[in-house]
Amino acid sequence: MAQLKKNLLFVMGNLRCGGAEKSLISLLQTIDYDLYNIDLQLFSVEGLFLKQVNSKVTILPPIEEYHYFDMSLSKALFQALKIGRWDIIYNRIIAGYIFKTEKNLSRCEQRVWKYISKCVKKSSKKYDAVFGFLEKSPVYYAVEKVDAVRKIGFIHNDYEKLEMDKNSDLPYFEKLNYIVTDSKECKEVLVQNFPSCKDKIKIIFNIVSPKLIRKLAIEPIRYHFPNGLKIVSIGRLENQKGYDFAVDALKIVKEAGYDFHWIILGEGIEKQRLVQQIAKNNLVENVSFVGIKENHYPYVKMADIFMQTSRFEGKSIAIDEAKIVGKPILVTNFSTVNDQITHKETGYITEMNPQSIAEGVIELLQNENLRKQLSENLSKLTLGTESEIEKIYELLL
Repeated sequence: MAQLKKNLLFVMGNLRCGGAEKSLISLLQTIDYDLYNIDLQLFSVEGLFLKQVNSKVTILPPIEEYHYFDMSLSKALFQALKIGRWDIIYNRIIAGYIFKTEKNLSRCEQRVWKYISKCVKKSSKKYDAVFGFLEKSPVYYAVEKVDAVRKIGFIHNDYEKLEMDKNSDLPYFEKLNYIVTDSKECKEVLVQNFPSCKDKIKIIFNIVSPKLIRKLAIEPIRYHFPNGLKIVSIGRLENQKGYDFAVDALKIVKEAGYDFHWIILGEGIEKQRLVQQIAKNNLVENVSFVGIKENHYPYVKMADIFMQTSRFEGKSIAIDEAKIVGKPILVTNFSTVNDQITHKETGYITEMNPQSIAEGVIELLQNENLRKQLSENLSKLTLGTESEIEKIYELLL
C-alpha cells in the first residue's frame, strides 16, 4: 500500500530579499515532493524570490486582513469602513499608536501581532506540520492560526541582538514542538533565554547548493565595473548589516590613497542615510548601489573582496555563498562569525569599528598573495549543505 503524503505548511511574511527568504527557497527546492505536499502561506504574495518557488508548491492566497496593518492608517480605516470591518478599524487604531510610540522594530512587531491576530481568521486546512519560518509574526501565526500535528518555529538570528521581548515569545515557544536555529551560538542564546524550551531547540543549517551557485555565478550580466579593485556587499540596507561602519572605513582607505570601487546589492530603510553618509565622506565616485538582483552571484564572482560588516547574524547565507564562489571575504567579529570564517585561513575578520575594517581592507588590497591564498583555501572545502534536509525530515517523524 502506497504511503500517504504528509501535508506541510510553511509560513513567511513575503519573499523579498533576505537570508531567511533565500533559505526557505533552497529548502523548497530540495525537499522530496514524493513524500510531502507543500503549501506556502505568505502574508503578502510578493518579492524577488517568488519566481524561484518550486512549481510543486501551492502558494496560498495572501492574508487579506494583514494588509490593513501594512498601509497608512487613513487608508486602512477608509477601506475597512467600506466593507464594514469594525474589528479591523478598532485594532488598526490601537496598532497605529504602537507603530508611532514603539521605536524598537522587533518589539513593535511583537506588540502589534496581538491586534492583527484578532482580525485574522484561522486556516481552514489541517496539516501534519506547520513551519513558522521566521521569528515573530510567522511563528505567531503558525501557533495561533494553524491546526497542525507538529508546530515548528525558526529563529534566523542571534535572539538577544534582535532586542525582542522574551516574555512575549515564551507562550508561543512553549506551544512549539521544535525551535530551529542555524548556528551553535544562536542555540546557546536561545537556551539561556528560554531554559524551559532547551530540549526542543535544534540546529539546522541553511541549505546551500554549490553546484547551483557556481552555475549561476557564470551567467553573463550587463554591468560595467568601474576601475580599481572591486569590493562587493550583499544584504538589506538596515542597521544590523553595519554599512555605516563600512562607509567610514572606506573613507580611511580612500584617504590612504587606494583605488577601489564598492558595489552594494540590496535595498532597505537605511539607504537615504547611507547616501548622505557616502556624500559626506567624499565617496560618491567610489560606491554604486545596484539594488536587488535575482542572480547576484556573478557580481560576487567578479569581486576582489566580498565585505560584510554586520553587527550581528545568525548563520549568514551571503558568507556561505561567497565561500562557494571562492572570494576573499572580509567580515566583522560578530558573535557567530567563527562558525563560518577562520581568520586569515578562510577569510579576514576585523573588529567592529571603521579603523579595524579599514586596516583589513587595506591589507587585502595590498596583498594579492593573501587574497589568492584565501581563495585557494576555500576551493579545498566541502561546502554543500543539502543533507540538512534530512534534519527537517527527522522533525516530522
